[in-house]
Amino acid sequence: MKRPIIGVGFLLIILLLTACSSSKGYEGDFSYDIKEFEFTNQNGATVSKEDLEGDFWVADFIFTNCTSACPPMTNNMARLQTMVEEAGLEDQVRFVSFSIDPEHDTPEVLKDYANKFQADFTNWDFLTGYEPQTIKEFALKSFKAPVEKLPLKDAPEGQPDYDFMHSSRMYIITPEGKAIKGYIGTDINNMKPLFEDLKGYIN
Repeated sequence: MKRPIIGVGFLLIILLLTACSSSKGYEGDFSYDIKEFEFTNQNGATVSKEDLEGDFWVADFIFTNCTSACPPMTNNMARLQTMVEEAGLEDQVRFVSFSIDPEHDTPEVLKDYANKFQADFTNWDFLTGYEPQTIKEFALKSFKAPVEKLPLKDAPEGQPDYDFMHSSRMYIITPEGKAIKGYIGTDINNMKPLFEDLKGYIN
């Protein structure tokens, strides 16, 4: 008499566990869990992973002294932001640029840099306010993106005597906090497919 009861109880447990663990899945090229963070944006406000939950967001890694990859990446991100706004999706998409040079990139420096690209701060945060080792570990653990500071022996006068090895990708992150796709952010031709993928996930 007890065996059917045990079977029903077991089935209920399985159903409950399935319900608790289920979440909307998005097909991508990978699935990286973004680690918890609480950083400072260009306005001096705190931005955390929790603040971004519920929205898709696009992330990249930059530093304001960069003279190679970062300017075209930031320019392309600004183009992408405009595409999102023109599609009426600005309330569903956030943009995040993590500085990999927090010792130099204060909120004020980041704000000045962002203004050169006419960034709209309504849904775009430029983050700093952490130790260099913190962003190095965060980038690697969350995005599998190595960051390495490189000394420059023959830097031109007035230029920083260092550079960075870092990812030039832009990443799509789901509302649940998983990075699922990456695009070479220096290539303007990647902005349309990135936008189309993003729009497809939202719709």
